[in-house]
Amino acid sequence: MSRASVELWAKAEPFSYGAIPVAPHPRLTFTNIRKIVIYARNKGAAGFPKLSYGVWKHIACNKLHITEDLAWMFFSSCHILTDTFSPVERVRFDARIKKCHTENQKDDLRCTLKIDLYLFVLYLYIQQLYKVSLRASLVAGDEWPSQSSTLDFEGGKGTPRRTKSLDDHSHQTFIQNNLQEIIELVSEHEKGASERFDGILLLEAVDALGFILAGSNDKNRSVKTILELATLASFQSATGYSKLGQTFSLRLLQSWIKDNLGQNPFNVPSCIATGTRLSWLFAGESSRSDRSKRGKIATNANIVPKNVITGNKLIVMSQISKQTIARSSGTLELSCVKIHRSYYSYLYLLSPLRSVTVEKCRKSTIVLGPVETTLHVSNCENITIIALCRNIIISGCTLCTIYLLTPNRPALLSGNDTIILAPYHTFYPKLDEHLARMGIGTDLNLWDQPLCVGPDNREDCPVWELMPIKEFYTFTIPI
Repeated sequence: MSRASVELWAKAEPFSYGAIPVAPHPRLTFTNIRKIVIYARNKGAAGFPKLSYGVWKHIACNKLHITEDLAWMFFSSCHILTDTFSPVERVRFDARIKKCHTENQKDDLRCTLKIDLYLFVLYLYIQQLYKVSLRASLVAGDEWPSQSSTLDFEGGKGTPRRTKSLDDHSHQTFIQNNLQEIIELVSEHEKGASERFDGILLLEAVDALGFILAGSNDKNRSVKTILELATLASFQSATGYSKLGQTFSLRLLQSWIKDNLGQNPFNVPSCIATGTRLSWLFAGESSRSDRSKRGKIATNANIVPKNVITGNKLIVMSQISKQTIARSSGTLELSCVKIHRSYYSYLYLLSPLRSVTVEKCRKSTIVLGPVETTLHVSNCENITIIALCRNIIISGCTLCTIYLLTPNRPALLSGNDTIILAPYHTFYPKLDEHLARMGIGTDLNLWDQPLCVGPDNREDCPVWELMPIKEFYTFTIPI
């Protein structure tokens, strides 16, 4: 019954913008993450049900030997994705950080932050998404492990081209392959249990699973959390829910999730196949222009339920070549934008955005409105990006110039070369309004303090430099 009437899927946002695209820290194993839960619960109110940054920092630095910078990056990235703060609270917190005169003062302020313990350990566990497995690659027939994504359109048909690796497919596969450990992380083991499967889950634990899982029981006309679905009367026997104890059976819940886990209906391939093709006129183009050679722009705004727009509404821009696009619209607002293979183009997306991916672009200029969570730039060459964002991750890029306003340190991962950093240097009429909506203030800007993560980042051979003052000019948006 449940198999025919419920659909579950992996949420894209935690994996696309929460999992740091670099081999995970060797100490972030299942065993050690499980120990974090036990340790934090023994710390009382500072560790459970909400984990304070102070307790996490102690665990990370003294137990797992993770650097303080990396520990803060994990904690703050998860904090952002969970929308723990309102936009006003984020601006106020950044302003208070700016007023701190010493690192100890900053640390004391950060230690006031808390995040749901179960949710945070799930965040740490999904860092395994980028774990390199030569054995898995051999079984799959790949010559080398690949985490690349493909947003290509098949000519004229509007359907995704089948490739070996799609981001959203890897999310589903990751949960399928690791579901037992994922549920074990948030489970309560019964006293005297001898088997790993002898466990129960509290309501809070299943609620935390909603960080990475969502579902629907009405063919995606509405989206519910996994806790809402698992406690419905029609599914209680399948999930092992006990009204009396307010608990779930670990074994039954795991089987229920595994049996009903499928493709995310709001992922990139679905957006391309069933979404709406946007008819954004390019600069100098009339409605009768020949568009056969245009790049393709699609959105799933027409199929995403209004109550779950955050993290699900997509705009995919692929193969924009030798064109200029300037846009500020309701469709663009709060969307996750995927810009893929843009060549010799100028893109001005001047609306408040949820997140942005810029992938495999060359010789283009991209100007963005405030990005609420993360801007991820990967495998680009000779591009200019002008952005305001809470987080930015740069990987595999060469000869790129990034003008930034960001309250967090820019993360430079593996494969970068000649990255030039500069402060944000442009303006458009609604900028102040958009900044306030996204919770990004102008007091704190760490554009010039990048955090280099990965084995190929060496202090004696830096991959980045600050733009010389003599080369810095204000940029005027020509629209």
